[in-house]
Amino acid sequence: MGELAGYLITGAGIGCAYALTGSGLVVIYRVTRVVNFAQGTFAVLAALTVTTLLTAGLPHGLAEGLAVVLAGLVGVLVGLVAIGKPGTTPQAALIVTLGLGVLAYAVEIVIWGDQPRSFAGVPGSVTVLGTRIQAHYLLIAGVTAVVLTGAALLFARTDLGRALTATAADPYAARVVGINVLRMGLLAFAVGGALGGLAGVLVTPVQQVSFDSDVALVVNGFSAAILGNLTRPGLTLAGGLLLGIVQALVGGYLSTSYQTEVALIFMLAVLIARAGRRDVVEAV
Repeated sequence: MGELAGYLITGAGIGCAYALTGSGLVVIYRVTRVVNFAQGTFAVLAALTVTTLLTAGLPHGLAEGLAVVLAGLVGVLVGLVAIGKPGTTPQAALIVTLGLGVLAYAVEIVIWGDQPRSFAGVPGSVTVLGTRIQAHYLLIAGVTAVVLTGAALLFARTDLGRALTATAADPYAARVVGINVLRMGLLAFAVGGALGGLAGVLVTPVQQVSFDSDVALVVNGFSAAILGNLTRPGLTLAGGLLLGIVQALVGGYLSTSYQTEVALIFMLAVLIARAGRRDVVEAV
């Protein structure tokens, strides 16, 4: 029982990082209709930046905060390249983000090398049902809950959130009422970059990160986001938690080499189920 509880809690912690990555994808897609394949890059960039800042002597908290801000700024740059030119289609922007993600590999190798890196998280551990769990997993869950709640309130309770929602619903109508659609799109990329960077910062103390870790992060984040059709943050959180827990159970009871396959099978199953439901609705 204790071993199972350990897998469930650690899996939920990692799942929160997947949910943050997926939520960044959701924010960008809702506003711009662009699937951002550079989302994992934000996480890796922020995580590697923290290692440099901590080595330079900056305290925890400040180093992580600066890294998340940097990820948000890089998100704006990605947005400018992807959607800054008028008339760029979401399909073309998708290819641009994929290319930028590949370019980031070279930049990260030049700056940080190709060896995995990590840094210390919250020290200590807690006992849950007889199993010792790193306290850092509780930090991941707590920060995720606060951030995603804040994002939900931003969209639901503020004029800025309503402008973002209006842009997502009908860009033409948003322009008519005076909303700067490009600015909203860049803001969505900034928020997506910050969420991705936060995911990388939170997960690195329990999982080493290297230049190519973005692949696993974006696959798992996309798998979580696809449960909500890339538009529903609540289901993205549920998808991330489910995926993280299943991967932890697979890694604990079978082998960690199967964990990426779990994400792909999960995504495929959701797509097949959604396609089957659509066929049923059309038949009716």
